[in-house]
Amino acid sequence: MALDLTAEQKERGRANFHTAVASHVDRRDFMKGMLAAGAVLPVSAAAYFGYQQLGGKPVKTGLIGAGDEGGVLVGEHNPDYLQFIAYSDIRPFNQKRIFRGEPSPSPRKGFNAKYGKDAEKDIKRHVNYKDLLANKDIEAVVIALPLHLHAPVAIEALKAGKHVLCEKLMAWNITQCKEMIKAAEENDRILSIGHQRHYSLLYAQALELLNTGDLGDIRHIRALWHRNNAIPRLDKDGKVELDAKGQIVYRDGWKPPIPPEDKEALEARIKDVGYKSMEELCRWRLFNRTGAGLMAELGSHQLDACSIFLGKVHPLAVSGVGGKYFYKDDREVDDHVYVTFEFPGKNYANDKSDVVVMTYSSINTNGFEKYGECVMGSRGTMVVDMEQEVLLYPEAGVSSRTSAWTVTTGGGGKPAVQASGSMAPGAALAAASKSLAAPVSRGYREEMEDFAYCIRMWNQGSKADRRLPRCHGKVAMADAIVALTSNLAMKNKQRIEFKSEWFDPKTTAVPDADHKPEVV
Repeated sequence: MALDLTAEQKERGRANFHTAVASHVDRRDFMKGMLAAGAVLPVSAAAYFGYQQLGGKPVKTGLIGAGDEGGVLVGEHNPDYLQFIAYSDIRPFNQKRIFRGEPSPSPRKGFNAKYGKDAEKDIKRHVNYKDLLANKDIEAVVIALPLHLHAPVAIEALKAGKHVLCEKLMAWNITQCKEMIKAAEENDRILSIGHQRHYSLLYAQALELLNTGDLGDIRHIRALWHRNNAIPRLDKDGKVELDAKGQIVYRDGWKPPIPPEDKEALEARIKDVGYKSMEELCRWRLFNRTGAGLMAELGSHQLDACSIFLGKVHPLAVSGVGGKYFYKDDREVDDHVYVTFEFPGKNYANDKSDVVVMTYSSINTNGFEKYGECVMGSRGTMVVDMEQEVLLYPEAGVSSRTSAWTVTTGGGGKPAVQASGSMAPGAALAAASKSLAAPVSRGYREEMEDFAYCIRMWNQGSKADRRLPRCHGKVAMADAIVALTSNLAMKNKQRIEFKSEWFDPKTTAVPDADHKPEVV
């Protein structure tokens, strides 16, 4: 996401990061313990995040919502941990796609790719999710529904005795978040929310580096998620496609074509299934009743990452500007958002001027920079680019405490890291160099594996020995508070200060008390 980096500079940034991570391996007690136990580098995500292979059968699981995100989760899950035995979705298009998947490189591989061509015989379809919840064989559910359904369906599942992994954003408003946490506690079930960056080893390594202090004094984080959805779609004759009103149809992933099979099966009874129109059903992200816009769908990822980088602290205040600046259709959500957050620095308790400013933008009319986070410190800059790599650059005139970072060409023309005598042990450096070309997991697989592991351990030993997933209800509620309060700040054109009681699930205090769900 950096603007002016050459290919050589990007390679140097990658090598800088891997060199720095390797050089700190021998200083970390946690890593020392794993290395002493025989773990190899790069360290596995399971070892890093504290879970193991299941001792016994995989957790029998139901999928509620087989659309875009449900397809990603099915494509990334490990059948040794979660075994899907049923699914529910009202849309015929999704019912077919969840089995056949999509061509590579799509992450939506489908049930057939995971379980074989006979998967449809073994995985039971329930049109109504309530029938799925009544299935006594199902231990857990994965919920990937439109946002407005997260809370009601999750709460119903928890009351039915199922453990729940629900996609992010946690809920449509904060009152619902607190109700979900309460339902999990009252029914003694696990509630996990799908902010997968909590399970990204790449982000974990970036955080380890930040904690060393090598970047110096952090004062600014710049985060963004930019896309160009302003490109007209072309018809089969190569002409610009127009809708029924004569308006240009754009290549907008949030406004896909409505599949004929869905229209045929559902349009006549659309209100009976809880929607105002076919457009609201198939394009739910565009409407305030069913979604929460860019901050919920995209911004919440970056807000989550920046909170992790700063020690999972809550922000002090937010202000911003957003609007429907490009599209002229009937969508209700903003197509551009620009938000500024004030976070407390490490010494904020004693020095109120110790503030870290984070800016976030999400736009729909330019894809020059894609998405990622840029952490700027007095000694260096760290860029996390598209969840795939980290680039590290020292400030001019500042030398690293670990090495003089350079890149040369190694065997086969591949980059090789060279450094001064303060470098880490050779084995660690070799592993770090090797990992330059290693595939990077975005964390979906690890998120689901840990969810299954926590379920298997839930009733073993005492309650004191239980472990919640890394993004349990209280953690995810904080992300929802930040995202949804940002929407309020933009809507009301005001700077909003965050209150500590909002983040306490035991209270009824919320920033959006007037934001109540609408029922069709």
